[in-house]
Amino acid sequence: MEFSNGETPSREAQQAAAPLPQVWIGYLLGVVTIVAEIIAVELHPELAKGGFTIPPLYLFLSAFVGGVYWLVCVYQYHVVLAHVPGWNHPVSPARAVGFHFLPLYNLYWVFKWPQEIARFVNWRLRKPLMKPQAVGIAVFTAFIVRLLLDPGLGLILLFVAFSHVSECLRRALASAAVPAENLPPPTE
Repeated sequence: MEFSNGETPSREAQQAAAPLPQVWIGYLLGVVTIVAEIIAVELHPELAKGGFTIPPLYLFLSAFVGGVYWLVCVYQYHVVLAHVPGWNHPVSPARAVGFHFLPLYNLYWVFKWPQEIARFVNWRLRKPLMKPQAVGIAVFTAFIVRLLLDPGLGLILLFVAFSHVSECLRRALASAAVPAENLPPPTE
């Protein structure tokens, strides 16, 4: 970003220009987790039998890093939306991440924050492009798969949902055909 009069950009201007997260990194972490699962089962066949066993460190770390990156992406989406001119985003980045750690409430929260992103996307584009229920169901399903069936596959499914969110946000942020002051205010 260049400034002709020699002034430096403000913090808000820098954050407004913050890019959306790189979803491909999440896919890569999901594949690494699947590879770690395969190696873990080859080296420790008792893991395949089920029951409670402590996973090897490399498997735990790959799944953990993937989950942390997912939360970083959630945070980054809300940072970008918090700095869009003409939009008052109701979810702070810290709340967006923090509410995932509240038992039972997190089941509601995976539907709530996509709804707020969808409100922005649909408001900005002036058409219902993003369906928040579909994103919420995709994220919830990915969590279930990640917890009960396969951490690597669940992580990949989380980032499939994020691919849709990222594409919708890219379209909405690129849409500058109608100035923000001419758009109707979003409905509560």
